[in-house]
Amino acid sequence: MPRAATCLFAAPSPAWQAYSRLRRGLQRLAEDLYLLRGFPPYAINEYLAEDVLIDAGSRHAAGRILRQLAGRDVSAHALTHAHGDHQGSSHEICQKLDLPLWCGELDAPAVEDGRILERMPRHPITAVFGRAFPGPPHPVARRLHEGDVVAGFQVLDTPGHSAGHISFWRESDRTLICGDVFTNIDTITGLPGLHEPRSFFTPDPARNRQSMRRLAELEPALVCFGHGRPLRDPGQLSALVARLKD
Repeated sequence: MPRAATCLFAAPSPAWQAYSRLRRGLQRLAEDLYLLRGFPPYAINEYLAEDVLIDAGSRHAAGRILRQLAGRDVSAHALTHAHGDHQGSSHEICQKLDLPLWCGELDAPAVEDGRILERMPRHPITAVFGRAFPGPPHPVARRLHEGDVVAGFQVLDTPGHSAGHISFWRESDRTLICGDVFTNIDTITGLPGLHEPRSFFTPDPARNRQSMRRLAELEPALVCFGHGRPLRDPGQLSALVARLKD
């Protein structure tokens, strides 16, 4: 058989198979928890927990998110935090699906007035992202607090990356949705790997490190990040936290 024909009939690589699955639909991670497909995969993540959409990407992501939610029951939209790569499509999605928007109490002002960039550190990269990603402001229907329950997950206050950053913890199967307290990808280079979030995206890095330590102590079996692939090795969180300087 000619060489070109052999290539045509070669089995697809594991990476291509994974990418194809992501393109076809939501990726089931755990009971009643799905990861929406992104482009590029895992760069900016959104999740469907029971009937609650968690995070909404940049303002350019609404069409992609709405296509994946078509035909599914969605009753609310919650944010881990009010940064433009998480709330960018919140206004459009809430309007089109008639959803209430929920977020941490201290991030509600940023969601409602839309002045997200003003609350981030001053840096040239932050300025670019802060203008390209955020979406319009939107009313917050519910301000979330420590101990509230959303789609079977307990709300945890995990500030630092933003003033009102929250995470979602389900103790029954030790599943954690941590937003940007950790990232599992370098958000500038795109290279995979576990990191604390970049300081120029994080108003209070020291406080975020406190949140990192708190989440690592939970020893989650599954960690779902705002950026990067899900992780099923809690030892990696502990190892990263052990290297923190403060």
